[in-house]
Formats: sequence, C-alpha cells, structure tokens
Amino acid sequence: MNWNRYAAVNDEFIDIHMDDEAARSAGNDQGAFGMGNLRLAYLHNALHAAFGDDAIVTELECRYRSVNQKGDVLTVIGVVTDARWTDGDLVVRLDLDIHNAGGASTCPGSAVVVLRERRHG
Repeated sequence: MNWNRYAAVNDEFIDIHMDDEAARSAGNDQGAFGMGNLRLAYLHNALHAAFGDDAIVTELECRYRSVNQKGDVLTVIGVVTDARWTDGDLVVRLDLDIHNAGGASTCPGSAVVVLRERRHG
C-alpha cells in the first residue's frame, strides 16, 4: 500500500515497481521492487521523527546499493557523528542507512540537521 500511495502522490506508476513480470523482464528475478525515492522519503521522515518537526534538514544524501523487494521490512539506522553549537543552533551530522529484514545495507547516506535555539520571552 505504501508503494501505491507514494506512486499516486508523485505520479510514479512505473511498471518495474508495480508489475512482477515487468521487473523480471528488466532483470530482477524476484519481481517488482521498491522505489529509490521512497527510501529517501523514509530517511527524511525518520529524521523528523527523531528530531521533531521544527528540525531543519539542510543536507540529505544517499546511495541506492540494492533494491528492496515486496514484503521487505526496512529499518532506518542513524548514527550521530558530530554535534556542535554554531551561531546558537545545534548542528547535528549523521550517518544513515536503510537495512532490509536480513540486516543488509540498502541505502547508505548522511544528513545534517539544524535544531534552532528556542528563544523565550
């Protein structure tokens, strides 16, 4: 269902992501496979879930290393590599990845998130 919702919103009804035979014809023997840009959205959503809706994602990049298949359970992994105060804001750097159910890396990347200082009064 997530694939269909994503495809509907982004007009990405691409055969290899929807039809097993089309994906097999394209060389993926297991059939239809997930959309790379949907995994990028998962990374973005995970950052906001972790840091809150006020967090500003200033950098986010990833590399698609392997496909995810229908039924895969994907898990976003994030490790803070640096955090420092800059001009009153907390700037957090992270290494990111999305692992499949077998624990294999499918989408390594990194991000920078800025948490603005809350000023009171």
